Amino acid sequence: MTYRNQTKEISIGGVKIGGDNPVAIQSMTNTRTEDVEATVAQILKLEAAGCEIIRCAVPTMEAAEALRGIRSRIHIPLVADIHFDYRLAIAAIENGADKIRINPGNIGSEEKVKAVVDKAKEYNVPIRVGVNSGSLEKHLLEKYGGVTAEGIVESALDKVRMIEGMGYDNLVVSIKSSDVMMCVKAHELIAKECPYPLHVGITESGTVYSGNVKSSVGLGIILYEGIGNTIRVSLTGDPAEEIRTAKLILRTLGLRKGGIEVVSCPTCGRTKIDLISLANEVEKMVQDIPLDNIKVAVMGCVVNGPGEAKEADIGIAGGIGEGLLIKKGEIVKKVKEEELLETLRQELLNWER
Repeated sequence: MTYRNQTKEISIGGVKIGGDNPVAIQSMTNTRTEDVEATVAQILKLEAAGCEIIRCAVPTMEAAEALRGIRSRIHIPLVADIHFDYRLAIAAIENGADKIRINPGNIGSEEKVKAVVDKAKEYNVPIRVGVNSGSLEKHLLEKYGGVTAEGIVESALDKVRMIEGMGYDNLVVSIKSSDVMMCVKAHELIAKECPYPLHVGITESGTVYSGNVKSSVGLGIILYEGIGNTIRVSLTGDPAEEIRTAKLILRTLGLRKGGIEVVSCPTCGRTKIDLISLANEVEKMVQDIPLDNIKVAVMGCVVNGPGEAKEADIGIAGGIGEGLLIKKGEIVKKVKEEELLETLRQELLNWER
């Protein structure tokens, strides 16, 4: 895939999205935003994992005011997530939010939406117009006979046009559904009509297990079609898991490079070592090693190990109480099983092309 849907370029703090910029990885804190210490600690952890844009819920005025203290201690753009109370959006902008996320449909009257737009215009802060399948207006439910991709798109475009009519086009658009294929169809439709960057994700996708599967399928299709400028993998779990999955999705699609990729065989009756534990240990171990574009193979036996690992830069293959260290398909040395992980680690720490 080489084609990317071209959109307007938008700046969110120091990160540019849309245009020819790479797809940015986003997540959302699950701390109480009012708790500045806990929120900052989580954001710094997410930064280290590779998060490039972070969103915080702003349900109270105290949370809106806390953004100032949070923003001053982090290194990535901060997005304020607002529902219902337009005054929170205004306060969030005044307290340093780099972008705000609103659904104009639940903010209230056009006068209230305009007050938010005017403040965003004053500070040149982008507005993310967000519409979820669960928030469709009654007239659109009646028009389309329920929740549909067409209805989601029409709702979002109506709100975009409302804000454009107020003289503002510093916009990002997001349309989400927990129905994977409905979400895919909606993005295919809106990409033909929307000039703004699209934030994509499968909302309410579930736990780490089911959410990863649904998000990988949905985001994989959408991104492969050249659609999407920022992504979030929504999981019921540690937000750091969202970042790990997002990075892997982008790397698998060829949209990102960098890092260490681990490949491993599925095991079979020839496997004589605890390959499942070893592969998991390797995957965890490489996360903190600062190498780019390295492929590591973890194979279960010495029969196919060297051959199957040929496409990897380096690999290990198990035997009976021992294993092989392999580079570019060539056996380098034999080591004891309990030394395989550390041997691989040392090779990576001292890696030279």
